[in-house]
Amino acid sequence: MASFSKILIANRGEIACRVIKTAHDMGYETVAVFSEADKNALHVKLATEAICIGPAAVGESYLRIENILNAAGQTGADAIHPGYGFLSENADFADACAKNGLTFIGPSSNAITLMGNKAEAKRRMIEANVPCVPGYEGQDQSDQKFVTAAEKIGFPVMVKAAAGGGGRGMRLVATPEKLEKALSAARSEAQNAFGSGELILEKAVIEPRHIEIQIFADNQGNVVHMGERDCSIQRRHQKVIEEAPSPAVSENLRAEMGAAAVAAAKAINYSGAGTVEFLLTSDGVFYFLEMNTRLQVEHPVTELITGFDLVEWQLRVARGETLPNMQDGIKLAGHAMEARLYAEDPYKNFLPKVGKLLKWQISEGPGRRCDHGLENGSEVTPHYDAMIAKIIAYGDTREDARRRLISSLKETLDLGLVTNRQFLIDCLSHENFADGGATTAFIETHFPKKIRTRPIPSNAALRIAAALHFSHDQHRSASVTDGWISSACAAAPLVLQVEGEKKHFSIEQMGPNQYQVSADDNISEVTLMDVSSPLVRVEIDGHQMTANFVFEGSDLHLSAGSSQFKSQEVTLAPTNAGEAAGDGRVLAPMNGRIIDIKVTAGQPVKRGQTLATLEAMKMEHEITAKIDGIVSKVAAAPEDQVATRALLVEIEPA
Repeated sequence: MASFSKILIANRGEIACRVIKTAHDMGYETVAVFSEADKNALHVKLATEAICIGPAAVGESYLRIENILNAAGQTGADAIHPGYGFLSENADFADACAKNGLTFIGPSSNAITLMGNKAEAKRRMIEANVPCVPGYEGQDQSDQKFVTAAEKIGFPVMVKAAAGGGGRGMRLVATPEKLEKALSAARSEAQNAFGSGELILEKAVIEPRHIEIQIFADNQGNVVHMGERDCSIQRRHQKVIEEAPSPAVSENLRAEMGAAAVAAAKAINYSGAGTVEFLLTSDGVFYFLEMNTRLQVEHPVTELITGFDLVEWQLRVARGETLPNMQDGIKLAGHAMEARLYAEDPYKNFLPKVGKLLKWQISEGPGRRCDHGLENGSEVTPHYDAMIAKIIAYGDTREDARRRLISSLKETLDLGLVTNRQFLIDCLSHENFADGGATTAFIETHFPKKIRTRPIPSNAALRIAAALHFSHDQHRSASVTDGWISSACAAAPLVLQVEGEKKHFSIEQMGPNQYQVSADDNISEVTLMDVSSPLVRVEIDGHQMTANFVFEGSDLHLSAGSSQFKSQEVTLAPTNAGEAAGDGRVLAPMNGRIIDIKVTAGQPVKRGQTLATLEAMKMEHEITAKIDGIVSKVAAAPEDQVATRALLVEIEPA
């Protein structure tokens, strides 16, 4: 039986915090590793000790095997938990741990190698009689071979990276003429993400559900399943909302899918936590998709309906114990849902965002959980994945869990960052999701890009912002200084920049913390009844409400009802002609690396045409022209590291 006492967590963020908690509860010491960008991160503070493993770039820190092993040696760690992502499914890392006398808390390197390559995994699953989607997973990687295979399979088809997942290196191809472009893009993304451009091809199963089965195996040959999770709500082929159990899975189907997942695990002599993913059609037919040889991001929903701590199970299996419970001891009770909070802009095609979290507050109470690695002042950088937290809810019924999760999201404060929080609320509130009918087409069907628009701040929220700006401004009218002067004060103009638009107000102080705010010929009486950042209680025209806010210099971050936005006072600011509509400057939307430049100086371009490809936060983003015109300047080149708002291309309007 393996013995260890100090566990190094080869990861960061919320999963590092999650593993540290259970390890400490079980009496283990822990070691956190961190890059230079993460030196003040929460997981560093929670661990028994912490050690720096390199610069911010993942290739020089979290993905550098020798740095992780050196950290274990320096701290005396005798076991390593890889978390998920990074090196968690890297067979070389698992081998290196074993060679250095370290217990790798995960499956064998053989299992990782086998299931880490989708082509080989699919071949093995076919041998084990696990249902698989028709496709091509051969060694010939030429475009012509894929074209021939696609014609045989029949369109639409799905192009996938053989060596990885998470939506990277994946393209849905509806027609033959789009296949070669999709192959090129998928190869590039797969090579950059996983170090391998190998691809497979599968018949696209249209509008399925994405159902996965949690399995656990020990080193004595025992394998169990813990029911399913429904992960159908996705954007860019990445999960956004997960739940357990699935509203589409009956007891009989659960038993059938569970048996297939157990067979998959036994076919490769698996041990530890694993997840077998399936596509489920509307008529109850399921197909093997892939197997993740690690703990999943969404494991908390399984923990809540089973009552088991899956990290504890991992540690027990890693030290040689048999599974804590066998199949007949695993019962499902209640319903759980999880929403992934991303630092991204859903209204700009889910573009990842960076910044500082000025105020972070989670919702607490029965049936509520939040897994995160955040605190006030936490920085979201372009170096890592955009997921920053998981908001989880549990209830006796699905509706209880859904309602509670919406409430938890509404009560979560994430001031200072652009996140998908309101978008998650909108998804959970949609009738199709509430009825349990959502498939993988849910977001594209009900929230397509062409109609997905940023919520307009409410009039009440805008008036609260105006009053807060006015009270915060120490340089306003001389008649309003350290206290309120009861003599009449002339109304003052106030201009706020909100979501790229200027909002004009006239504001007059009527008494202590009492303001008359005028906009668009409407006058409101606004009283700031109790101001104690981040909380303010407000009365607007006799209606009382609570809002949350924080100032960053003179910029206000406000959350009031369903409105959350940043506002800047620009009353006296000059107009910036360079930001005018029709400007031909194409700027980097965030920090990243230029993968490709697709135009040259002198080339005519059309609005919407792809000009460049930027890699940031583990995804590739197409940079497009906003106007028709002629390229007058190309200011970036492939492999350039560019900062947010760096000039990439200039276009002379047609």
